[in-house]
Amino acid sequence: MNRFFSIGIFDRYVIKKYLSTFFFTMVLITMIAVAINFFENVDKFLSDEVKLKDVFLTYYLNFIPWINGLLWPLFALLAVIFFTSRMARDSEIVATLSAGISYNRMLRPFVVAGGIIAILLWIGNNYVIPNSSRIKNEFESQYIRRGAKQTLSSDIHFYTRPNEKAYFRLFSSRDSTARNFRLERFKAGHLVYMLKSDNLKFIKQSGKWRMNDYEEHFINGLNERMVIKKEITKDTLFPFQPEDFVRYTKQMEMLTTTELRRFINEEQDKGLDTAKKYVIELYRRSADPFTIIILTFIGVTIASRKVRGGMGLHLASGVILGSIFVILSKFTVTFASNLDLHPGLGVWLPNLIFSVIAYYLYRKAQT
Repeated sequence: MNRFFSIGIFDRYVIKKYLSTFFFTMVLITMIAVAINFFENVDKFLSDEVKLKDVFLTYYLNFIPWINGLLWPLFALLAVIFFTSRMARDSEIVATLSAGISYNRMLRPFVVAGGIIAILLWIGNNYVIPNSSRIKNEFESQYIRRGAKQTLSSDIHFYTRPNEKAYFRLFSSRDSTARNFRLERFKAGHLVYMLKSDNLKFIKQSGKWRMNDYEEHFINGLNERMVIKKEITKDTLFPFQPEDFVRYTKQMEMLTTTELRRFINEEQDKGLDTAKKYVIELYRRSADPFTIIILTFIGVTIASRKVRGGMGLHLASGVILGSIFVILSKFTVTFASNLDLHPGLGVWLPNLIFSVIAYYLYRKAQT
């Protein structure tokens, strides 16, 4: 066991090369992505008179973690192909194998370096990037894509609990006021209680909702008792907040994993059908780090052979494989979102397919 975890000169050399090439690739492509995004949106920044400080310190400072969270697997593939191809070109791979180091042993530092990057991405996906995405998306909804933030405003139905349903005919986000509110409670599939109010207003200081002119209906089979409260105000707690009526286009990106799990449970309890895309996001956060390990294997097996065409051919092969992976991921996630494909299978299917490809290339590289 200790021998397996021992780090030799070759291991340190490969890990250092992998990580340095990876972070160089990350910085280079991130700068390009920021520049492209800036020139796409510069007219909106100028027209809205956004402060330059806010553009860079608020928006782009949080745009960078978001874009890196999406592209780190591809960065890993390009980085490992780039420096492994150089090692093959300089006959370092041949010298290593000729020195008695097996191909499996040679792969160890690549896996260690890929594992380091995968762990960093897992931590980022679950706890760091969501906080940055929240600030980025709020900035975009205010200055770039105003349609990215929507408020449910009319004919709103949802379950507050498995046996309790709420309805609002109108809701105003400006003053957190609801019109024609109705709360229905069920028991064994039968309506047993109903609360109605023409006006419902959220009181921020107390966290309660204030009802004016409300009525309660107590129902027992064919018998009904009604209590009408005219010109009477009552403050009460309900299992919903004004924030529950606000939806961002990419709201699932703005929640940490702990918040995401809680949100999924709450949405499913309310009977809303929006939870599926949140479940997909939850699976994606674990699948992407694993993708780095798979693409590391693929990159090494492709680039470790010296071939005619050299680094250019290796990089072209990596770009093609990376593109296929992205396209396949989009297809499977779309199927999981809109069809009956299980969210977990939809997210992990590209990894499963590319694991088979990685194994095939690994076996071929040993021959």
